[in-house]
Amino acid sequence: MLVSPSLLSADFGNLERDVKMINATDATYIHIDIMDGVFVPNISFGFPVLKYIKKAAEKPLDVHLMIVEPQKFINEVKAMGAEIMTVHYEACLHLDRVIHQIKDMGMKAGVSLNPSTPVSLLKNIIGDIDVVLLMSVNPGFGAQKFIPYTLDKVRELRALIDSTGSKAIIEIDGGVNADTGKLLAEAGCDMLVAGNYVFSAANPAEAVRTLIEL
Repeated sequence: MLVSPSLLSADFGNLERDVKMINATDATYIHIDIMDGVFVPNISFGFPVLKYIKKAAEKPLDVHLMIVEPQKFINEVKAMGAEIMTVHYEACLHLDRVIHQIKDMGMKAGVSLNPSTPVSLLKNIIGDIDVVLLMSVNPGFGAQKFIPYTLDKVRELRALIDSTGSKAIIEIDGGVNADTGKLLAEAGCDMLVAGNYVFSAANPAEAVRTLIEL
């Protein structure tokens, strides 16, 4: 299992320390949630802060834009060195265009779905997507309870990917821990975003390893 610890659960007063802590784990990525207070009812990091996170990070960056009009910031996300740029289906009027703009900049294109958004809406573009990020909580805040019907969405998405020959991987964000992670792995998930489970652990590196071994 790939693991992408979310800095949304880090200590914002000690971000450099917490980024370096993730560097020392076996995590694959560092997950960064950018929020605008419009698409979701919260505000997190801005690009000036992310510039310094990038300086400390040794893992590739998995950047998730929970904002309106994310296509306006493709250049900024590329400049900060992101490997994955994920936008929300619900925030993109011309999603096909945005996916190709992201890929043209040399990044992997991710598309995120809110809990109530059906997987079937990705049918026509699944072959062009590198990462599908299913929200397993309502986006905006960390430490929320996992929404159980996410498991059905993972199974449906796994079937869509397999039936179309898409190379997309399935990423899950929200309420991830060892118990929900096991269920998600069984359903066909490829990558877990874990915030509170990692950063509140007595041994964050061991928490990451537990998820990797699912």
